[in-house]
Amino acid sequence: MSGTDFLVHAASDTVGVVVVEDAVSGKELTGWIMETDETITIRAMEGIPLGHKVALREIEKGDTIVKYGHDIGKAVADIPRGHHAH
Repeated sequence: MSGTDFLVHAASDTVGVVVVEDAVSGKELTGWIMETDETITIRAMEGIPLGHKVALREIEKGDTIVKYGHDIGKAVADIPRGHHAH
């Protein structure tokens, strides 16, 4: 898991959880999908605090947000890929 910037439980997740303190705007983040043992990358489009979520794809207002394989609610606004999802 060395070099991992965010964690994703399931391939169906729409957000990943940032596990580093330097997820700054413009940084290429490396994520680990635990379910499939795959590595993915995404560019942070804004600073994302440790423990917060990064959008892995475009999330539209009203879409279900999935974290760690579970529905955690609906988006109240559009969230572009690579942005802070909160």
